[in-house]
Amino acid sequence: SENVGEEVVEVLNGCICCTVRGDLVTALKNLYTKIEQFNGVIIETTGLADPAPVVQTFFVDADVRSKYKLDSVITVVDAHHIRERLDEKKPEGVENEAVEQVVFADKILLNKTDLVEDENELLDIEKDLKKLNPNVVIHRTKYSDVSPKELLNIGAFDMKRVLEFEPEFLDDVDQEHEHDTSIVSASAKLDGEVNQVMLMSWIKRLVIEDGANLYRYKGVVAVKGKEEKFVFQGVGMLFSGDFQGEWKSDEPRQSRFVFIGKNLDKKFLMEAFESCLVTRELRFKVGDTVEVNVRGFKKGTVIALWDDGNAYRVQLTKKKAEIWVPVDIDVY
Repeated sequence: SENVGEEVVEVLNGCICCTVRGDLVTALKNLYTKIEQFNGVIIETTGLADPAPVVQTFFVDADVRSKYKLDSVITVVDAHHIRERLDEKKPEGVENEAVEQVVFADKILLNKTDLVEDENELLDIEKDLKKLNPNVVIHRTKYSDVSPKELLNIGAFDMKRVLEFEPEFLDDVDQEHEHDTSIVSASAKLDGEVNQVMLMSWIKRLVIEDGANLYRYKGVVAVKGKEEKFVFQGVGMLFSGDFQGEWKSDEPRQSRFVFIGKNLDKKFLMEAFESCLVTRELRFKVGDTVEVNVRGFKKGTVIALWDDGNAYRVQLTKKKAEIWVPVDIDVY
C-alpha cells in the first residue's frame, strides 16, 4: 500500500454549483499535475447543489475536457424524506434542487430504506423517481452500504440523455441559477468543552421544535469529562449521536457543527450552543461535603470531578451509594 498526500480544496464562495468558471476548474487542473497518485476524482456536493453546472465543467472548459472523462452522476436519495422534498414549492425562478439531482442521476442510491417499512411505499417512491428519470438505475441501500464497484468506473454518464431533457445544456453555461434564499447554513468552530447534559437538552429542543426545517446537520463536540469525541448527525427529526474516537494528546479540544435548513435562526443556534460551554470552575472540590438532590436533598462527599461527562461524582453519606451530579447548579 502507499500513502497519498491529502489535499483539501476550499470553495471560497460557498457554493460548488456556482463555480464552473472558478475554484472547481482551477482545482481540477491543479490535481491533474498529481495524476500518477490517483485513479479518479470524486466530487461530493451538498444536498442543496444543482448538479448541472458541475457537470458542465467537464465539457465547457477545453483543458478539463481533454484531461478528464465524466464517469457518472450518483445521487443519494433519502427514502424517508424524498417525497416531501420533491413536492416542495419553490419561489418563481428558483429550481428544486432535489428534482434536479434526480433528473441528472445516472444511478440513484435509495438510502434509509429501513425507515420505510411498507414495501408498497418503497415501490411508489421508485415510481415517482422513474417519472422524473425513466432510465435511471435505482439501488436500495441502508446506511449507504454499497460496494465501490457499483459507483466507480461504471461509465454511466450519457450526454445524449442529458440533451434530450435539457437541449440547451451546453449553450447556457453562463446563465446564473437562483437558490432558495430561505434555505441557509450555520456553522461554527468553538474552543472549549461543553456540559453533556446541557448539550443533549439543546439538541432535544432543537430537533423537536425545528426538526421539520432541518435538512441536514452534523457535528463533532468536545464534552467536559469525556476522552471520546461526541459525534452527531441527523436529518429532520432523525437524530443519531454517540461517543467515538478519543481526542489525541496534541489535538485541540474544539467543537464544530453545521446545520442546513429552512428559515434557521443563525444567531440563536450560536448563542444556544455557546450556552452549553463550560466557562467557570466548579464550586466544590474532591473531599467537600455537599447536599445532592436524590428525591430530596441528602448529604454526601465529592469523590470525583468531571466524571464521565458529569460535573461531580458523589458518595452518599448514609447509603454509601455513588451518584452523578450532571450540572453544577443548586437545583441538583
